[in-house]
Formats: sequence, C-alpha cells, structure tokens
Amino acid sequence: MIKRYIYGKPIETEAVVKTLAPTEGTVPYLAATETEEAYVFEYDMNAYDRLYGLGENIRGINKRGHIYESNCSDDPMHDEGKSSLYGAHNFLIIKGEKTFGLFIDMPSKVIFDCGYSHKDQLKITVTSKDFDLYIIEEKSFTAIIKAFRELIGPSYIAPKWAFGYQQSRWGYKNEEDLKKVVAGYRENHIPLDAIYMDIDFMDNFKDFTIDPNGFSDFKATVAELKEQGIRLVPIVDAGVKIEKGYDVYEEGVEKGYFCTNEKGEDFVAAVWPGLVHFPDFLNKDTRKWFGEKYKILLDEGIEGFWNDMNEPAIFYTPEGLQEAFEKVDEIRQKDNIGIYEYFDLKDSVSHTGNNPKDYQRFYHQVGDQRIRHDKVHNLYGYNMTRAAGEAFETLEPDKRILLFSRASYIGMHRYGGIWTGDNISWWSHLLLNIKMMPSLNMCGILYTGADLGGFGGNTTEDLLLRWLQFGCFTPLMRNHSALGTREQEAYQFTDLESFKNIIGIRYGLVPYLYSEYMKAALRNELYFRTLMMDYPEDSFAENVEDQLMVGESLMVAPVYEQNARGRYVYLPEEMLMIKFKSLTDRSYKIMEKGHHYIQVELEEMVCFIKPNHFIPLCSGGEYIEALDENHLELCGFIKDEASYELYQDDGFSKDYHNPAHFTHIKVSKENKALQVTCNKSELSFTLNLH
Repeated sequence: MIKRYIYGKPIETEAVVKTLAPTEGTVPYLAATETEEAYVFEYDMNAYDRLYGLGENIRGINKRGHIYESNCSDDPMHDEGKSSLYGAHNFLIIKGEKTFGLFIDMPSKVIFDCGYSHKDQLKITVTSKDFDLYIIEEKSFTAIIKAFRELIGPSYIAPKWAFGYQQSRWGYKNEEDLKKVVAGYRENHIPLDAIYMDIDFMDNFKDFTIDPNGFSDFKATVAELKEQGIRLVPIVDAGVKIEKGYDVYEEGVEKGYFCTNEKGEDFVAAVWPGLVHFPDFLNKDTRKWFGEKYKILLDEGIEGFWNDMNEPAIFYTPEGLQEAFEKVDEIRQKDNIGIYEYFDLKDSVSHTGNNPKDYQRFYHQVGDQRIRHDKVHNLYGYNMTRAAGEAFETLEPDKRILLFSRASYIGMHRYGGIWTGDNISWWSHLLLNIKMMPSLNMCGILYTGADLGGFGGNTTEDLLLRWLQFGCFTPLMRNHSALGTREQEAYQFTDLESFKNIIGIRYGLVPYLYSEYMKAALRNELYFRTLMMDYPEDSFAENVEDQLMVGESLMVAPVYEQNARGRYVYLPEEMLMIKFKSLTDRSYKIMEKGHHYIQVELEEMVCFIKPNHFIPLCSGGEYIEALDENHLELCGFIKDEASYELYQDDGFSKDYHNPAHFTHIKVSKENKALQVTCNKSELSFTLNLH
C-alpha cells in the first residue's frame, strides 16, 4: 500500500507515473514538526534498525550513522566526509521492527540525518513547505522496492551493443586519436564496442558541433569505425556558448529558451566554453527544442550520447568572480594578513565554482510560474536527459539510443541511465562503486556503472584489473580517465593477456547479463541485490556489503584492496565457486555454507552460482554483434533440476515484451544423467554442470 501526503503546493516533478489521491490524517511512523521554512520528520530507531536507499551516495549500503543531502553536486574528490554526489534520490527504507519505505518528492535540498546527530534518531529536513511524501507499506522489504518501482515507472533500456566494453578519455582530440585506440584494441584482440568523445571533439566546446580541424569527414569516420564494430559516443554539455553566429545560441536567445536572472535577462555563467547560457530544461518548449538538436549528430551516424555538467556545474559567474576580486582587493591592502583573513582569501577564489549563491541568481519558467533555480535544482540534469529521451521517440521511434547522464533525480531512470560521476583512482572508490549499485537499482536506475580505473589521478595496473573484474558485471562497463592522467586503455599495461582475458569474460557473460538486465527492467525488479534481499532470514547476510547478487543465479565477491591475493567470503548457502583466468580457462569448487578465505590472484575473477541454478555463456568475436549466441554453454550447479529464462532480441528494437524473445531452458537430473529441454530448436547447448 502506498499513501500520499501532500504538503502545500508541490512543484510537479513528474517523478511518479501513478496518480494517487491524497491521504488525510497524520503521517504514520514519523513525528512531523513545521518550522518557518521547512518540515522536519523524525523517527526513533532501535539498535537494530537499518536504513537503505538514497541511490547515488557515499559510504555503505546501510546508510545509518551519517548525514546525507539530496543536492546534485559536482565533486570528483568525494570521500567519506561528502554528504551529496551527482544524483538526488529521496527514497529510503527503514528496516527493523517496523519496516516501511518513504519517498519525498521535492526538487530542492533534503537532508537525511541517519543517526548522525543522535545515533538512534532518523531526522529528515525538507527545505520547503511544498512537497509530496509517500509512505510505502508492504509485506516484505523487496515488496516495498517493487511497489516503489511501479510507482515511478519502467527503467530505461539501452541497445545491446552498450553492454560491451567501452573506452573513454578526456583528450581524444581527432580521428587519428580514435583510430589509434581502435587499433590498440583490435590488434591485441581485446574486445571493444564503443569509444567516447569528450569535450575535445567539439568546435570550441560548442554543443552539437564538430571540430573541423580534428574531423575532416566526421560521418565517414563514424561509418568506418562502425564497420569494425565500434560506436562513437559524443558528450553533450549543459552550457551553451555565448557566441554570435552560433545557431544554438542565437535560436535560444530569440525564442527565450534560456534561464534568466532576477531582471529577466538571460543568465550568464562560465563552464568549458567560457561564458554560457543554460537552457531552461524545466520548460517543455525548451526541452523539445534542445532535444531536436541531437538530430545533428544522429544524422552523422551517432547512436549514443552522454550528458554531462548538468547539475549544472558552474565554474564561476561574473557576479561571483567580482565578489572574489573585491575580497582579494580588500585583503591585499593590509600589511599583515591574519590567518583567518588568509583563509578568507583562499576561500574567495576556491568557492567561485558551484557556489550556492550562484544557484540563487537564475530562474526557470515552469508552466506559468517563475521559480528560482535552487528551489528546483535537482530537476536540471533529469530534464536535460528527458529532453533527449523524448526527442528520440520522434527522431528514432523504432531504435534504442544509448543515453546516460551525470546528474539525476527520481524519474530520470525512464529516459536514460547514469554513470556514477567523476571519481578518482582510489581503491576506496572501487569499493564505493560496489556498494552503490543496489541502492541505485532500488531507485530504478539499472543502466549504470562507474569510471573503471578512476577518472582523476593515476591508476595502477592492479587497481584497473580489479576494477574491471567487478565492472564485468555492471551494465555500463566504461573505462574513463581525465586529461593529464596516466593513459589507462587496457592495452597500455604490462600484463596484456590478463586484460584481454578479463574483458573477454565479460563478453562470454553477455547472454546472462543481458537477460537479467532485461527481465529486471521489464518486471520492475533488481539487477543488483544485497545478500539480505535474497536471504532475509540469514542474520549474518544482512551485515555483508561487499558481496552482491547479480541476477537470479550469481553472487559476486570482488577483490577491492591493494596487493590482496584473496579475500574473505560469506556463503549464505552451499554454492559453486568459479575461478576464471579466461573465458575458457576455469576451475570449479563446490563450497559449503559459511565463512571462507579464498585465494584470488590478480589475473583471476571469481563468482559463485547458487544451487539448482546455471548461467548461459557464449563465445565469439570482439564486439557484441560478433558473438555467437545460438550455441551456448550452460554452466552451473545442479542438484536435481533447474530452469532458466533466456532473453534474446535484436538489441535495437523496442518490442521488449514479445514472447518470442523469451526462451525457457530446463535442466534435470534423471538416473544421474542430465536432460535439457528448450522451447527453441535453433539453440544448441553444451553442458558444464556440477
């Protein structure tokens, strides 16, 4: 059951797809206090209550003990002290003696004090008096998640090629750079499906333009690489460069499509191109206009995009810069600068970027309302991606286009995925990647992954290998690095064979991973789950946060510590451990329920199969379309019988629910012999069952 409580006059975020009548009376579970500018909700927790959700955020899967803010923020150097990241996902489940979920649909800052100020109290501060509060009550923890997923609508489905390995780097400037990367992968027979183009491919950082010096015939380059099984994926940034003669800028000014300042003039800020205007994506006419601009690149043969800098990130505003200059001038007049004045001097410059004051300087037109940006801040990236997603329904009605974003809010999952934002080549960020996945899935965000190896900083060979071993299971498997950092394409390292093998394992797993993704998306279920979700009666499973269930059959236990040659693993039941050195070089061991230390060498990847489960594996080429998925190996752990529902489609079209896409495979032991039944005669199988 879902109850909706309306406070004031909420801004319509379109996060939910079901219209629920408001519930009268007092909100259950929570004690509410109204202040002059906010509402505060409190819940007294007992010692064993756990808090799950909040989507993209720092620390553990259980959020108890820290303070979090839903406030889309650009900060790649995030550590445990950070309170908000690139997304804002206000869905939380309290699990304990009383188990219920809540969703606060409000597009500005919400503060979740999860036992930080008082260890036994959940305190939620909603910094507005206009919002919807949903309380979700169901029979189980997983039923609450499913009810919420049904409330917010179906998840975005990417084209199948986007489940291949993808290479990105800020600094690929021209077609020669791209072809060099392709050659590095193809000549070493390392699978690859996509290369990303960061800001350098544009003409002076202008959206929907192509640098004529770097790309003399862009369409020909796109077509040439596609013949090799490689898609090019360009970036689209939120800021539109202020430049006479630039059609996107001039059209936006003429039609009134940009955000405005307090005086009603087009708001000016600075990002990569220098001074820019921000399209008012909360205005449906602006969304239609901007979304149609993607056709410029679609017509060049592009089939995927990543939307960036859309919190929106602001390097500075003229007003903020002027305030900083005035502070510097004030301090420099003094002969002796005190330590606190020195701190003011530093802060006056460092705080010009993404300054909260700047988010109060511009406005959106939402219907007949003019709303200051900070009141709807968390909707910006969502609606930028929505603009593209809605446009693709017209521009490419029968074809899936890859689309994901940096900033997001609940509801954006219907239009695209996310990557988890700029990160650093830290082992802690690998662990954060692991722990973030179930929370994102709870919020409907299924097509997701991190910058493998780390975006900022210099990765190490062992870090990248270990990160790839987990990235093999994330739907988005993208290696991305920043300008000026160590080159981290897979072919750049000493142990080339291990990189080739690990990425090759991903391609062998595609029939399973794609099937599990599609079923999760079509049925509002989870692709990544915590052990607690599958084993609710196992009290120890609830404590395990560095092992995840992936789909119906697999458990993964990644190695995430420097120089580690193994790790401790908890098995909630007897399982089959598979050690991969390559797709074809594997070892198997049936392991009993309980605690184990397992050896995992740097070149090995480990996963576990549940009893009476199996996974389909394939072999084939070095990109998704070259895989042979008609001849499958069934690899698993059969005690008596098991069945599996395989999903196969063309990878492009949108008739997702077509019964012809589903294949039912059953394996049973009869008189100690294995029998396989399948409803499709065109498939053949080899068995590797234990």
